[in-house]
Amino acid sequence: MALVNIGSYIEDMATPRPSRLARKPRAQYHHGDLRRALLQAAVRTLQKQGLDALTLRSVGDELGVSRSALYRHFSDKAALLTAVASEGFRLLHDALRTAWEHAGKGRAGSLAMGEAYVSFALEHPWHYRVMFGSGFDLDASDPELRQAGAAALEVLVESLVELQAAGLARQEDVRTQANFVWAVVHGVAMLAIDGSIEHQGADAKALARYAVERLHTGIAPAVP
Repeated sequence: MALVNIGSYIEDMATPRPSRLARKPRAQYHHGDLRRALLQAAVRTLQKQGLDALTLRSVGDELGVSRSALYRHFSDKAALLTAVASEGFRLLHDALRTAWEHAGKGRAGSLAMGEAYVSFALEHPWHYRVMFGSGFDLDASDPELRQAGAAALEVLVESLVELQAAGLARQEDVRTQANFVWAVVHGVAMLAIDGSIEHQGADAKALARYAVERLHTGIAPAVP
């Protein structure tokens, strides 16, 4: 099994609920439409029945399409899961970029990104599990997955570069800082989608904001 590795994405740079679809006759599907519908059906199956229930045949049966049509888009279950992960990274990229820019970048943008990261995990829990969880047979060498993952992580790296330039973060290796920030916020996100934070009577988004605030303290330039 090959897991997506955030460090590898950052190294490369240095050198995410779908609504239920109505059943359609096969003739109504076009090339791009069917691929998208298969991804949505895969996520629904994961949400309702878990990983063991997910097969190409199960998503094909739900949509009423032939096996030959399925294989034109995905060769096997691993390819389907890899596409789900790629879609998740694209959604995460958009969420982080929007949060960073709408908050005006800087410290406020960084805080907004932390909240947006956890919000993404809560809104797309199965995308997030496939992206980062264990037990999913992903093809980590897949070009689409690598590109989508790198683009999502680039938002974090770029924000840290800007914080360093503004004197808001230490002049340290940006990849180390990015891994540090990601590890903390990722931990909050995983606890959130597992229900552990809510079980303790806490608010996941508030905890994410608190964590990012403390992270800023940790990476802020040392006072002479």
